[in-house]
Amino acid sequence: MDLNLRKAILSNISTNDQSQLEATIVDAIQNGEEKMLPGLGVLFELIWQQADQTMKQDMVESLESGVKQATAGS
Repeated sequence: MDLNLRKAILSNISTNDQSQLEATIVDAIQNGEEKMLPGLGVLFELIWQQADQTMKQDMVESLESGVKQATAGS
């Protein structure tokens, strides 16, 4: 069975508007379900590909800060 998860995820969101995309992200994060992680990864990949170098640096800095906060006190 040849399953291309990335293509399936893109197909599922291909007609979504900004509001629907935001709802998808918020829902995935609030639910915290492991099965949503691949979808978030595909969405992040799309964002990364569209970002210029300054935006990428901002994302990496935000990610570093978030990782530090999430792991503080662990």
